[in-house]
Amino acid sequence: MKITVVGAGNVGTTCANEIAISEIADELVLMDVNENLTKGKALDLWQTSPILSFDTKIVAASDEYSKTLGSDVVVVTAGLPRKPGMSRDDLISTNAKIVKNVVENIVRYSPDAVLIIVSNPLDVMTYAAFLAADGLSSKKVFGMAGILDTARYKSFIADALDISPKSIHAILMGGHGDSMVPLPRYTTVSGIPIRELMPEKTLNDIIERTKKGGGELVNLMGTSAWFAPGAAAAQMVEAVVKNQRRVFPVCAALNGEYGLNNLHLGVPVVLGKNGIEKVIELKLNGEEMALVRKSAKEVKSLMKVLDDMNIFEKKFAHLDPVE
Repeated sequence: MKITVVGAGNVGTTCANEIAISEIADELVLMDVNENLTKGKALDLWQTSPILSFDTKIVAASDEYSKTLGSDVVVVTAGLPRKPGMSRDDLISTNAKIVKNVVENIVRYSPDAVLIIVSNPLDVMTYAAFLAADGLSSKKVFGMAGILDTARYKSFIADALDISPKSIHAILMGGHGDSMVPLPRYTTVSGIPIRELMPEKTLNDIIERTKKGGGELVNLMGTSAWFAPGAAAAQMVEAVVKNQRRVFPVCAALNGEYGLNNLHLGVPVVLGKNGIEKVIELKLNGEEMALVRKSAKEVKSLMKVLDDMNIFEKKFAHLDPVE
């Protein structure tokens, strides 16, 4: 089993570390345009193997995509963070070009790989990766956001109730960020509905904090989070590699599910050896469905921004508009 992580920043390195320790791969390729940084981090990670008792082979690569040949799963974390003075459109343009270059080269050497996208803005970068991986099934190109958002949500609930996060089960849908769709009706603590355990105001406060979870960490640290995002991506890799068929919220291509088409949005799926084995359609009520459609409309608008940049020949955002 061969796994490649593209991007040796904090998120990529954390993901690589989790993968190496779990020994789910025979070979792990860590790739970044910064050659010395990549070699240093790969070497540092390998030197933990005697301490942490793993034997995953770790390979460093800069622009040598041939080293990724035959990868079974590829995690793409490459891209720039939004800098002061940088517009949303600038960020989309810059990172879409990076993702396009990475994915086109990856599929050239690993045409059957499962691609897990972590680059931001997540929903539109997953769409960009799908366009770049021309010919690869949409079931094999999806994004990591829902696991992270749900983890934040569950951690806040655990703190509020002073219980173990292991007891909490929840699902979030929609776009990554302010447009995410909370689903308290599907939130339980060992089977107990969450609304039986906390006041509505406390729950609503947690939901709002979850929506702004990434921003809270940026304000505290001066940079984006990496432990939870890296761990979330590694968890998705494990589900694919081990064919666990776990149910996770991921950014997936929708083709009629929830009445939406030609759109990448966070929805619950079954994740296994083929990537997305199945999209699960929850029986949402009117209020929940309205929130999903609102989120879809916001994500669709970002996809259209990308389409209008003419970076890709194929375009889907203009099809089936969300009313």
